[in-house]
Amino acid sequence: MPALLLGRRACRGIAVLTYLIRRLLWLVPVLGVISAVTFFLMHSVPGNPFDQEDKPLPPEVIARLEAHYHLDEPVWRQYLRYMGGALRGDLGPSYLSKDRSVNDIIARHFPVSFVLGTLSLGVAVVIGIPLGIVSALRQNTVADYVSMFMAVSGVSVPALTLGPLLMWGLALQLGLLPVARWGSWQQAVMPAFTLGIGQAAILARLTRASMLQVIREDYVRTARAKGVSERRVIVHHALRNALIPVVTVLGPLFAALVTGSMVVEQIFAIPGLGDFYVGSVGDRDYPVIMGTTLLYTAVLVIANLAVDLAYSWIDPRIRLEAT
Repeated sequence: MPALLLGRRACRGIAVLTYLIRRLLWLVPVLGVISAVTFFLMHSVPGNPFDQEDKPLPPEVIARLEAHYHLDEPVWRQYLRYMGGALRGDLGPSYLSKDRSVNDIIARHFPVSFVLGTLSLGVAVVIGIPLGIVSALRQNTVADYVSMFMAVSGVSVPALTLGPLLMWGLALQLGLLPVARWGSWQQAVMPAFTLGIGQAAILARLTRASMLQVIREDYVRTARAKGVSERRVIVHHALRNALIPVVTVLGPLFAALVTGSMVVEQIFAIPGLGDFYVGSVGDRDYPVIMGTTLLYTAVLVIANLAVDLAYSWIDPRIRLEAT
């Protein structure tokens, strides 16, 4: 029996490793398609990065800049040139931040956004999932109404309003936390809560709906009829299956949070990637657009891969199959 169990674990480990390799290999064509679509679409927009409304540059200066950055070449040749550099790990220079490359911008600002996004996701999970479970188990009671009121309030109050309110109450009035900036755990509390509370509300409503559906299933009634304790019924039977839709949402949610939130980072003066991510579109900073888009795509693919692996851990009946 131990040998048989060991053999099954070894086979499962090989299956998981094979699945991981196949999914990671799929990342290459996904990045290729996304890069091509993004590159050709952004170059189809009229104008160029050097158009300035307040102080227009002379045409000869714009021509020299376009020649320097190879913007005077056909778009397909620009794309091949860019991808050749990207395959070597060079994402190109920023057109507007003259002294910085896209690699430098991502290396400096993405870790800040990653930490803030991870903390925000933790806030969302710690608050949202328990709130949804309690609301489902106490349906149509005061606990349910209070939980759903909190969830609706979290969705309704935007970060643009919640952030300044927290700054006024916790920092300026009570003096419990620093007003802004980044560097210590105290400075991360308000931004993480501001960014995570809206996502917690979404997770709470999704968890509640999923739990209400699962606890009415026949296998849950059967477990209760067999005399299984209520705690075991909820934890081992209902909650595992109810978490599958919630885990599905966590993948893209994680990717969206860790790539930066311009609003929250602006409110709390956080040097994250969100400002570059959004500002590059309006400024037509093509290399920054490409770099941040490819980064977001890679994070999203890896997050979805983690979600698929979590499926098999939550419910062993789910098999990992790469298509």
